[in-house]
Amino acid sequence: MKSGRTRVGVLGIAILVAAVATVRTVEAQTVHGKEYWRGIAAKRYEVPEGEKAFGLAKELSGYLKSSDAELRDDLAYSILAEWILHKDVFSKDELLALEEEWRGNLKAGIGDSETDSVLGRSFSALCLAAIAERELKTPFLGEERYRKLLAAAESYLKEERDLRGFDPVKGWIHAAAHTADLLAALVRHPLFTKQDQAAVLGAIWWKLEGADVVFAFREQDRLANVLAAMAGRTDFDLAGFREWLIDIDRSDQAVWRDSPPKLEGLQRFENDTYFLSAFVARVSLGEMTSGAEEAKGGLGVVEEKVESKTEKLNTEITEVGAQRTRRRGINSEEARKAALGSLKMKMKIESKTEKT
Repeated sequence: MKSGRTRVGVLGIAILVAAVATVRTVEAQTVHGKEYWRGIAAKRYEVPEGEKAFGLAKELSGYLKSSDAELRDDLAYSILAEWILHKDVFSKDELLALEEEWRGNLKAGIGDSETDSVLGRSFSALCLAAIAERELKTPFLGEERYRKLLAAAESYLKEERDLRGFDPVKGWIHAAAHTADLLAALVRHPLFTKQDQAAVLGAIWWKLEGADVVFAFREQDRLANVLAAMAGRTDFDLAGFREWLIDIDRSDQAVWRDSPPKLEGLQRFENDTYFLSAFVARVSLGEMTSGAEEAKGGLGVVEEKVESKTEKLNTEITEVGAQRTRRRGINSEEARKAALGSLKMKMKIESKTEKT
């Protein structure tokens, strides 16, 4: 009897190994090249006849971490976003499976910097932004999943250390902007509460406070979209926002205790200034919903802070410019005008935002 059981056990293992090998062979045979995905994009993102959208989506999901910009961005992300937002090709369970996978990706390699692991995290956040937009149209997450996604987005905004916006070879990286897009959709959800606002403001503060660069690819604008969306809610906590703004201003004022200011402090100061400028522009242009009047009531406070910050930057630029022009024999008034003109160009807010 013992030898019989042994033979049955060996046979079972052999069958299992053969099954796994078969599955792997099938998977290897179903990997598609870029021409296949280009064909889908060219045909208005229609799912090819005889194919299952979810199976293709699982393959595309693996390309979100690719260092090939076309494969990752123009094809994988673009096809997935189109299918999620406009094609209605996924069931509720399939959408939930994709959300769970991408939410898990936000932790993969977190803490790394200057490595390709950020691509998978960043573009998973961007795909989750499409999931959150879909959720606003036709809810499917449920409260528990929504809360998990909101918490994951807040954590990811705070924890991502790779702040590169664009790479000339690998294309868009843009983790801060992509996470902002996700949060901007999540704060518009009916399940987002007044109590949630403080946590989102805290995550934005953490990102601006901890950045060791001046964001150069309009990350501040995308973060301002989050605040504008929150300000558009009927339950916008204006008092809490004012307290948060005072804390930011207090931190920024400390920058000027040193002369010249330290680089890390000046970087934070500029990020804060551009961020608040973008928010002022959005409120002024009415890019909000039913909470616009209350938010506009507190806009003067923000405008004062922005004007104060701009004046400090103007003064610093003028002083530095004067020192340089004296050494070079250039007219200081011309240098001042050029410096201020450059600053105004940097602070100009564009109303149109790019995809990534």
